[in-house]
Amino acid sequence: MKQFHPLAAFAALALSILPASAMDVATAQGTVAVDGVPKTIAVYDMAALDTLDRLGIRPAGVPDKLYVPELEPIKAGATVVGTLFEPDLEALSALGPDLVIVGGRSAAKADVTAKVAPTIDMTIDGDDLFGQAKLRLETYGDLFGEVEEAKAIAGELDAKLAAAKAAVAGKGTALIVMTNGPKVSSYGPGSRFGWVHAALGLPPAIAEIETATHGEAVSFEFIREANPDWLLVLDRAAAIGSSEQAAKVTLDNELVAATTAWKKGQVVYLPAPDFYIAAGGVQSLERVLATITEAFSAAK
Repeated sequence: MKQFHPLAAFAALALSILPASAMDVATAQGTVAVDGVPKTIAVYDMAALDTLDRLGIRPAGVPDKLYVPELEPIKAGATVVGTLFEPDLEALSALGPDLVIVGGRSAAKADVTAKVAPTIDMTIDGDDLFGQAKLRLETYGDLFGEVEEAKAIAGELDAKLAAAKAAVAGKGTALIVMTNGPKVSSYGPGSRFGWVHAALGLPPAIAEIETATHGEAVSFEFIREANPDWLLVLDRAAAIGSSEQAAKVTLDNELVAATTAWKKGQVVYLPAPDFYIAAGGVQSLERVLATITEAFSAAK
């Protein structure tokens, strides 16, 4: 029989009632100290919502529109605290969160929400999106006490990336285009969607494309001249729920039809909300990788 040690018991009790120590969180705007495990959080970033959802973390406050259909269940029981672009400070204050997470489209409001509660900017973008997505996953695991779960998810994500890399290997060049109604922009290495080339080792049809936030506006002649083996298409209208002309209609013309990609049926329509709105969220990233893997694997 174990002996009872009063001092040991007292020490254990003392430790149990001590506040959790602050954790240094790496954010897009530098390191931020977060005290203890946040219990009530408000999230204004779709990638963060997506990854937190995969970890089983339920936010108390969310934007009015989530864009990604798979994330809609998160709204049940949550308080609407504004939009993706504009926080409702009255609703946020009433919620009284321990932590606010912003990123991407909401990052510009970090200073505003910080007046209500500690705020971290978890923006993910660019060539290293995949690496940043894993870093955010690890951070959330540490922050919310889901370390082992985060590690397991990271392993699954790595496996899906490996499958996509194997699928695209030796299958030719690709051009990423975004349609916005009848308008078309293109993205290359170094752009907000450059991670597709960097992480997958997928050769770009055109190496030098202006790395603007909304890509380089291009003509259908440009696409024909680039003559990619693959066209990876983002339909912005579909991503934001607009009634603008669909990508399939916009690209259905003689110039695009002259490309190798069109002739071979190698036009891949990426899951728009996942690729555009929740870019870097674990589940969204998995769906994008699965789409690419399936399309390239089917090519001879």
